[in-house]
Amino acid sequence: MSKWLTGWRIFTQIVGRLRRRIEMGMYPVGSMLPSEAALCAEFGVARNTVRRALAVLEDEGLILTIPSKGRVVLGGDKPKDEPYLYQVIARELRGQIERGELEPGTTLPSEAQLRRQHGVSRSTVRQALAMLEREGLIMSEHGRGRFVRR
Repeated sequence: MSKWLTGWRIFTQIVGRLRRRIEMGMYPVGSMLPSEAALCAEFGVARNTVRRALAVLEDEGLILTIPSKGRVVLGGDKPKDEPYLYQVIARELRGQIERGELEPGTTLPSEAQLRRQHGVSRSTVRQALAMLEREGLIMSEHGRGRFVRR
């Protein structure tokens, strides 16, 4: 396959290539896509062309744009009403609690574990945990950790 794209509606060709890369695991779920500038250089197109392609992938739920950070790969299972990663992390933990995977009294994974698992900052993890505390799903005990509320 040639590096340079030619022909009509080039952005749809970019969509196809990026979608295949996501499906093949070249860009695994949770990883960041290359910057717009890097994609422009790779495909030899203008920034607006790359942005149109990325908008299609975001509409499909394959990626999420995080302001001032870039675009993260979601894999197609992200609801449209969660614009920030802390909301995605909170949803995943909430689901584990609701399904009984994390039973009442169970210790939640540490901040460090959640950071590594999701590839985010400590602040992002803390926002997710604070959200779950406000909802009354978890509680924290100073020096012991966070637990699923009984």
